Amino acid sequence: MANEIAERTTLRSPLGRVRGLGSSKSGVHHWWLMRVTSVALLPLSIWLIFSLAGLAGAGHAEALAFIGRPFNAVLLLAFLAAAFHHTAYGVQVIIEDYANSEWAKMAGILVVKGLAVLLWLAASLAVLRIVLMHPPASAL
Repeated sequence: MANEIAERTTLRSPLGRVRGLGSSKSGVHHWWLMRVTSVALLPLSIWLIFSLAGLAGAGHAEALAFIGRPFNAVLLLAFLAAAFHHTAYGVQVIIEDYANSEWAKMAGILVVKGLAVLLWLAASLAVLRIVLMHPPASAL
């Protein structure tokens, strides 16, 4: 008897049951990516803060040499990827929550994701250019 009542009382709409769409089908991936990028950004941000603090007072050449080291370049590229991905998904949530019309949501999300990809590409190419043009002295 209790199972029959539980089966009949549900919080999902009839259309949602027919389509099989619910928050567990559409939002888990987004939620999971936000958590993964958050966890990745924590040590990467700590590394970046301490690295930049260590470069305080350094000249242009020292900064280029720092970025030119393979270990630092890889961590910087990982930071950029995680940061832009996390930011794009975070702004997407804001747009989905506050945009009233469907076309505004779609346009806003496309603009934010496109901008994030372009900025990530520009930042990553800048790091790669520094790595290729200014290798550290120990690599020569």
